[in-house]
Amino acid sequence: MHLPHVTVVLAMSADGKIADYGRSPARFGSSADQAHLEAQIAQADAMLFGAGTLRAYGTTLRIRNPELVQQREHQGRPPQPVHIVCSASGTLDPTLPFFSQPVPRWLLTSPAGAEQWQERKEFERIVCGAERGNRPFDMRYALEQLASLGIQTIVLAGGGALVSAVLDEGLVHDLWLTVCPLLLGGSTSPSPVDGEGWLAAHAPQLELLSVKAIAHEVFLHYRLVDSGGGT
Repeated sequence: MHLPHVTVVLAMSADGKIADYGRSPARFGSSADQAHLEAQIAQADAMLFGAGTLRAYGTTLRIRNPELVQQREHQGRPPQPVHIVCSASGTLDPTLPFFSQPVPRWLLTSPAGAEQWQERKEFERIVCGAERGNRPFDMRYALEQLASLGIQTIVLAGGGALVSAVLDEGLVHDLWLTVCPLLLGGSTSPSPVDGEGWLAAHAPQLELLSVKAIAHEVFLHYRLVDSGGGT
């Protein structure tokens, strides 16, 4: 089975942080960056993001640009992609504004996390990833499950721990990074790729595809070299 094409899309400070040390919602991207993210989401079947990202913002980014909505409809696709929250524990506040937004909502979780949502209506679908070793679920198996449900393209919008988990399995195909003109600093401020990291000899390798500067921001597009995500 071909796994979904996964594109990571993130904005970061010039010193490589995706949020400040208080993990506040990152709203430092410009309107151009917001439009860029929305355009990427409009091309995807699903947007995937971690529970921490949802808790920080309380909402998801739905497509508002009428041209992008119309483009999807002309392609025979629903106006909004599926918005998938990844939470191993399944512990989410059902009163968050996200649960009243007009978007399709799925939950990617562990078998234990799924139990608390089985009789509820907040999520249209619960996708369970099989446990693997000391990990709550196997990301490759999880993406196989999504592929079997018709998800062919995914925008992964954070946070850093989820990006790290998907990268670690070789499941990311390309990466968009917007470099924003500010410095956040801090040893605890999250980066685009959190987790344990890799030794240099085993680090994922990137090929630069394009560079574009708009005002004071730089948009970088990379391809993951030798990604195993499509097999």
